[in-house]
Amino acid sequence: MTALNRVPSLMARAGTASALTIAAMGSSIVVPGLASEAAAATPATKALQIAASKKGAPYQWGATGPRRFDCSGLTLYSFKKAGKKLPRTAAQQYNRTRHIPARSRKAGDLVFFHSGSNVYHVGIYAGKNKIWHAPKTGDVVRLQKIWTRSVWYGRVS
Repeated sequence: MTALNRVPSLMARAGTASALTIAAMGSSIVVPGLASEAAAATPATKALQIAASKKGAPYQWGATGPRRFDCSGLTLYSFKKAGKKLPRTAAQQYNRTRHIPARSRKAGDLVFFHSGSNVYHVGIYAGKNKIWHAPKTGDVVRLQKIWTRSVWYGRVS
């Protein structure tokens, strides 16, 4: 047996030490826009994680993934992978969700942008007033701050 087989690499020892330090301190690693492991069991938080995993995917009108998305295509894809069925358009998705007040919103809820009674855009709430969404032609799936108060919230059941 060589010395290399008996002694863990410096990186392996550092990784173990870091993991032990985190465990001993009772800390957790937080990734913006992703839910904790405890919350990850719900379809909504799974959908949020799936949407986040598509970061950088190009916007394409009418696309439903897995490599390109429009806004409702991203939500449709994410919830489908999480085990929930949604209709195709943002307006249809709004009509299919349980409407909730802003104060009750949770990570994984849908955020619907509207002008009057017309729903024109949808994203997945990531917490801290941010959403994962496919914004527009020429853009990519990304995490962004909600830029208007003209939003409604819906929970997929």
